[in-house]
Amino acid sequence: MQITKLLHRVEAGDRDALDVVIPLVYEELKKLARSHLRREARAVPLQTTALVHEAFLKLAGSRHPSYENRAHFYGIASRLMRQVLVDTARARAAEKRDAAKEVALADVPDWGPQPDRSLLALDDALQLLEKTDALKAQLIEMRYFGGMTAEETATALSKPVHIVRRELRLAQAWLRKEMAAENSPAELAACP
Repeated sequence: MQITKLLHRVEAGDRDALDVVIPLVYEELKKLARSHLRREARAVPLQTTALVHEAFLKLAGSRHPSYENRAHFYGIASRLMRQVLVDTARARAAEKRDAAKEVALADVPDWGPQPDRSLLALDDALQLLEKTDALKAQLIEMRYFGGMTAEETATALSKPVHIVRRELRLAQAWLRKEMAAENSPAELAACP
């Protein structure tokens, strides 16, 4: 409850509340970042701290909705982390396309891990799902990117737990079907 009150004060422009809330949420944000990076380890060359800071900069620099509670805040932060990862993967894919230009062998940079196509395909599928059924897309984000349980999600969305579980199962089935149309079986293993 303390964090929720502090978040409301931050929204109202209270800089002192921001100084208090950052240490309270930082470790949880790092857990979220580690979770995201574990799923995308071969795709994104970011460190946990860098992902937290990038997401926090997006959070601080954007017009965000009112935080209903702590879980809602973490859900928004998790979504921003996913956006950072997708943006990074897209930038690396663009670098790879630019690599086709003729360059002397001595000038070729070490590209490191290549962007994971499944991350980009997953993001595209989630965007399509959001257009057709925003609730299902939100449930996937809260569960798989936010690490929230069905109970926490139900509380955050003010919905019965059995509805959350049913809709999440339907969303997972839709997402797997959509990803199967675009990806190989190996890439599907990474799909929620």
